[in-house]
Amino acid sequence: MAHKLVFSHNIASFIPFLLVFHFIPVVVSQFPYGYSQLSYRFYDWSCPRLTNMVKYGVWAAYRNDTRIAASLLRLHFHDCFVNGCDGSVLLDDTDDMTGEKNALPNRNSVRGFEVIDNIKEDIERFCPSTVSCVDILTLAAREAVVLAGGPSWPVMLGRRDGVTASQRAANEQLPSPFEPLENITAKFTSKGLDLKDVVVLSGAHTIGFAQCFTFKNRLFNFRGSGKPDPMLDSSALTNLQTMCPNIDSSNTNLAPLDSGSMYRFDNKYYTNLVNNAGLLESDQVLMQDSKTAAMVNSYSMNSFLFGNDFGTSMAKLGNIGVLTGNKGQIRKKCGAVNV
Repeated sequence: MAHKLVFSHNIASFIPFLLVFHFIPVVVSQFPYGYSQLSYRFYDWSCPRLTNMVKYGVWAAYRNDTRIAASLLRLHFHDCFVNGCDGSVLLDDTDDMTGEKNALPNRNSVRGFEVIDNIKEDIERFCPSTVSCVDILTLAAREAVVLAGGPSWPVMLGRRDGVTASQRAANEQLPSPFEPLENITAKFTSKGLDLKDVVVLSGAHTIGFAQCFTFKNRLFNFRGSGKPDPMLDSSALTNLQTMCPNIDSSNTNLAPLDSGSMYRFDNKYYTNLVNNAGLLESDQVLMQDSKTAAMVNSYSMNSFLFGNDFGTSMAKLGNIGVLTGNKGQIRKKCGAVNV
């Protein structure tokens, strides 16, 4: 009975997605790799229950672990940012391939693989060899945001899974919390995204956690000064030094990216930046550029604007470098290429 109630609610909530999809301003020319072959109704006949199965799978995981919302969103980003959205981040290493799971930005950090595997297993029972793992991940990221209280957005479908992965590509292409804004922006533009997408997609840090080693330099020895980052709010500094003492054993401790609403998808991340309380240096640096600072200020004052723009940027992200038609494959298991 509980399952029926969930599905009934999900079906009703999905109807508006179909009614508003034409308002999402994604430019086809930015995505030359099969983007035009994607469709909002790709699985309507071949797997009509797909969306509800993904919704239920994400809900079941979220019910036991609210942190999984941020993890699935990050998993999707880390997939798409490395040679396009092809599910490569889901592949396990083999004798012939060193994949992305153990790349420096992912090792002991990226999580949620079992959620995608479980959803894939369920879908295979009803729609064998039909739905790609990358499409499941793309839908799961959206449902995770919605469960955390964030916006929804229409997702085009029809992506196919890649047949290889590259640890080196992940190390080189994923933005780092230690990089300057110019480098991060360059990585975004190389994917067909722009400066606005940098600011908007950084807002994903309204949920989730970061390991202390990713920002500890700001707490004790900022840029070799032997002192904390002078721009970091004093109250935030005190709290973070308690969570992340200046000892190596604290490097893997977790701190919320948005201490005020770590599990709630809202615009408080931008309020933190305005108040010099951003956690990562790569986040707070958005206030040091006049163009990005203006956007941060706008989003801090207008949650609706942020939600709308976040959906648009996520639609763009999900269409980077996709494989369609006869390219790639539909994996039977997300962690391995079909034999």
